[in-house]
Amino acid sequence: MIKQPRTYADFQDPQAHPRYTGIATFFRTRATQALEDVDIGIIGVPFDGGVTYRPGARHGPRSVREQSTMLRRINAITGVTPFATARVCDLGDCWIEHPYELQGAHQEIETFYRTVAGAGVVPLSVGGDHSISLPILRAVAANGPVGMIHIDAHCDTGDDYMGSRFHHGSPFRRAVEEGLLDPARVIQIGIRGTTNDPDMWGFSQRSGMRVLPMEEFDDKGWRYAAAEAHRIAGRGRTYLTFDIDSLDPSHAPGTGTPEAGGITALEALRLLRELRGIDFLGGDLVEVSPPFDVGTLTAFNGASVLFEILCLLTEAWQRRRPGC
Repeated sequence: MIKQPRTYADFQDPQAHPRYTGIATFFRTRATQALEDVDIGIIGVPFDGGVTYRPGARHGPRSVREQSTMLRRINAITGVTPFATARVCDLGDCWIEHPYELQGAHQEIETFYRTVAGAGVVPLSVGGDHSISLPILRAVAANGPVGMIHIDAHCDTGDDYMGSRFHHGSPFRRAVEEGLLDPARVIQIGIRGTTNDPDMWGFSQRSGMRVLPMEEFDDKGWRYAAAEAHRIAGRGRTYLTFDIDSLDPSHAPGTGTPEAGGITALEALRLLRELRGIDFLGGDLVEVSPPFDVGTLTAFNGASVLFEILCLLTEAWQRRRPGC
């Protein structure tokens, strides 16, 4: 380092530097394109070619990166120390060479994540719209179907929309059809809002997914939702996907398809902390849309959620290590 700390020894660690300094990376981790010295890789996916309403989520990774520099190294509630436990790095962006062709863009994302997964790196992703979860699942679930904990305002199990079967409202229907998800091990938490189709989310129920609507969440609480998630996911490999529109618009105005009456930021953090012990093999945070944000509130809450997901992935990764 050119700048050598003289007074505070802790400043030898870049993550301890004043939070307004340095080049922004996810949680001020080391940026690298090499996979051999990485256990958990945080990846931006700046793609919103699958949105059906308000675009802008392509700018989400950059905004969440910036806000993540506000977070510190230790989870004060759970005691998890992800950066001391695992080699966590910012792997940069899975940027798309052909963003105007949706299925081709998804193929690019899948190829990127197959490289990451093939190196044994646990991926934690920041979108981008929710359509990116499908190609990520194609990579991380290549060896067989996985379970999923899905926190969202929408089930995202729709079908054809304006001539496309691939958009941010359909990734998990496609994932079931492609044998990537075991629907009996999928729970969808926080579902709410209006619809034009009375059977809009019928595929979720018919395929065997557990749909936990926002009214049930509100009536029974986050502890109940977490217990249901544990019951459904069981002991098998599980993916975690968090759409920022699961939060109430007062906590996350910067998103493409907001729905009134959602989860609070505190409820989301407590729900995630209660998911400890599940065998998570990867996760994502999606649909942060900075053009609609207010005072970076959505990006900051997104970064806070991302940190909790990172802690979950770190503990799961640690349990899978030989001898643990």
